[in-house]
Amino acid sequence: MKVRVLGCSGAIAKDCRTTSFLLDSDVLVDCGTGVGDLTLAEMKGIDYVLVTHSHLDHVASLPLMIDAIASSLTKPVQVHALPGTIAALKAHIFNNVIWPDFSRIPTPEKPFITFHEIQVGQTLELPGKRIEVLPAVHTVPACGFAVTSGKGCWIFTGDTERNPAFWRRINQMNVAALVIETAFSNREKELAKRALHLAPASLAEELDLIDKNKRFPIFITHTKPAETEMIMAEIQKFDQTQPFGPNVTHDIRWLHAGQEFEL
Repeated sequence: MKVRVLGCSGAIAKDCRTTSFLLDSDVLVDCGTGVGDLTLAEMKGIDYVLVTHSHLDHVASLPLMIDAIASSLTKPVQVHALPGTIAALKAHIFNNVIWPDFSRIPTPEKPFITFHEIQVGQTLELPGKRIEVLPAVHTVPACGFAVTSGKGCWIFTGDTERNPAFWRRINQMNVAALVIETAFSNREKELAKRALHLAPASLAEELDLIDKNKRFPIFITHTKPAETEMIMAEIQKFDQTQPFGPNVTHDIRWLHAGQEFEL
């Protein structure tokens, strides 16, 4: 499975695009501003969109992408999300005020998109992929995803704060890579706590819940552009990054838009 990082920033700025990952050519995980870097042909190849939660940085490009490819669609794009996320998308975006209701256009029988409710703990079977819905702890209904294609899992936390149920589950998995958010620096750790995001101090405590017999690369995502350098420096204080030394506890790396991984 190929994972292409379209966006992994917590906000916009030059060269900063918000959250979206393209799995192979047919599955989007979240639909932030990074989707705008796809060609029309690449957008047309997307059959499934998995949405972690309803916040704008994770869904901003969904209505615009569907609009761009609507005339060429031969079947609806399937949007899979928690019930609360779907309700928010219908009420606040696809409401015929902010944007047309593409779940009923051009006809209710043959719409441009269809919504599919998921639940934490559920496993989706998509072509060539098995996707488990993981728990997240955020200010709106939210989840993460574990995507298995072959032997290992690509795991994305989504937006979350302290999440013991998440670690209990992934410690049972064969993890190939973990993408975890760290939205704020330690100087903003109280704001991070109120917003239910991680800061380096809380990230360190969360990573301590990983089974000590497991080792896999950990990619940091969702940093605020104004604090990115500070966040990474604070992470380096509790753990080394590449190149690895003899006392490295975790294999922590920085995620960048445009990166591609084969898992």
